[in-house]
Amino acid sequence: MAPSIKITKDEINELPLVAHNGRVSLVDSNELLNQVLPDLEAEEVLGFDTESRPSFRKGQNFPVSLIQLGGKNCVWLFQIHKFDDHERLWKLLANGDIIKAGVAIQDDIKKLQELHDFEPAGFVEIATLTQQAGILNTGLRSLSGLLLNARISKRSQVSNWARPTLTDAQIQYACTDAWMSRRIYMHMLDLRARANGNSPQQVASQ
Repeated sequence: MAPSIKITKDEINELPLVAHNGRVSLVDSNELLNQVLPDLEAEEVLGFDTESRPSFRKGQNFPVSLIQLGGKNCVWLFQIHKFDDHERLWKLLANGDIIKAGVAIQDDIKKLQELHDFEPAGFVEIATLTQQAGILNTGLRSLSGLLLNARISKRSQVSNWARPTLTDAQIQYACTDAWMSRRIYMHMLDLRARANGNSPQQVASQ
């Protein structure tokens, strides 16, 4: 049985703050959606997350406003309320050949299915992988600290994601979550590959 591994909030707060500072593509029109999808469809592993307008009343629920997909060299942010031709995007989310890795993804998938009936495929819950390795923490911030020695900000988490124009802080927050999800997933593949004497590519295909 693997030993239990965890990190405290105090330990996380002592780590260096990191954020995604690479290429970002903000997709807010049908035209842009069609332009970026070929690049997305060429990716093998994507970090995945969604954002919705926060609710402060019991029973109140808002639809997904933003889908974040983080690739090897770019993070794509989809303001899905701004375009109406979603079909290829749903096909991407139903493509089992492209990994979509994230934390606490079941609620995200459920809310997306409320927008469009699709069969999700290729989704990987990172917390399942880390728990199998004996890690008690399940949140993205904790896993970033424990596995990558990095602290990510959650300051913009409870903000209005349905607003027509996202702030720079919102964009950086959204990009960082998808970027970090991919990094953690690839890190777990690397750890598993080393333990089994395989390459990360071999582990990903298993």
